[in-house]
Amino acid sequence: MNQPEQPFPVERVDAEQPAAIRRLVADAELRQHDLEPFFDLHTNDVVMVNVAGRRVLGKADLRHVRAAALASPLAQVRTRPEIVDIRAVHPGSAIVSCIKHVSDERDPGARGSDSTRLPTTASHLPRGAHR
Repeated sequence: MNQPEQPFPVERVDAEQPAAIRRLVADAELRQHDLEPFFDLHTNDVVMVNVAGRRVLGKADLRHVRAAALASPLAQVRTRPEIVDIRAVHPGSAIVSCIKHVSDERDPGARGSDSTRLPTTASHLPRGAHR
């Protein structure tokens, strides 16, 4: 049986790119509570899944989601990404898979609101299973 063709080739990045990608992810972590500096790190066609599990498509959606979060008790939630895999999609573009470590520093009364509730469970593949 033939394998379905992938819509785009996915390859490991070369030796130069992982360091730059790791710096970019670290910069995003440092700027996660400053809207404009965080926003400036992303391209117009950014795609990500945020800590609440929402898929964010494009810079306009990113601005809307981040601004809303920073104007709510979610501004007191810090995340630390742990990169587990980097894949080159094409020159200048990569898929970066991370585990998000969450530090919820909100007032305990704000943690139960439906609009600011965070997931209590998550899943990820064991190291090496994603290859």
